[in-house]
Amino acid sequence: MHALTLRQWLSIAALVIVVPYVLNQVRKPTRWVGPFFLRGMNESHSALTDWGLEHVRVERAFTILDVGCGGGRTIQKLAVRASDGRVHGVDWSIGSVVLSREVNARRVESGQVEIQQASVSKLPFGDATFDLVTAVETHYYWPDLAADAREILRVLKPGGTFVAIVEAYQHGVAGFLLTVAMTPMRAKLMTADGHRDWLTAAGFTDVSVSEERRHGWLRVTGRKA
Repeated sequence: MHALTLRQWLSIAALVIVVPYVLNQVRKPTRWVGPFFLRGMNESHSALTDWGLEHVRVERAFTILDVGCGGGRTIQKLAVRASDGRVHGVDWSIGSVVLSREVNARRVESGQVEIQQASVSKLPFGDATFDLVTAVETHYYWPDLAADAREILRVLKPGGTFVAIVEAYQHGVAGFLLTVAMTPMRAKLMTADGHRDWLTAAGFTDVSVSEERRHGWLRVTGRKA
């Protein structure tokens, strides 16, 4: 067995340093480097978001919250549909907040959109505030899935809807590979049935799960009674 060369040792050291850094940028983008990853997610998640919102009712005067707003593209889409309402976004990453505000600058200035740094575990809103709460490619990072779903339920108006949209969940071989790849990021991936059970246990009614198997997409919705 040959000893490693200095170049090989340096390559290994670089991987040990760089890979965790990149994974952390995906999970919690920083202010300066994060926008590079966030802009990529805005593009790569756009079709997924459109599909996920296809059958979700969004009225013009709705008050909406996007949890884990990332690069702000979902807020942009929602603000177009809720043109007479208000759209709020929260993210625990300051890098996400900064870029989301930039992407939605005109609507932030007009007051239609408000974006702030906050955790899903302690949302800075009163009870029964929102007609609709969305979460796109984010809930598998939440600290406490059960408690955080109940926090979403708290801020929803009676009759309001929560929708979570993902392409990272347990389904066949692809789901297994995603689970392996995302374990270092402490992602908690569930099956389709697991998503249904998650919202049902939290107290949502009319819980529904839809899958788009060709792309490996999942949408779970629940209503506040």
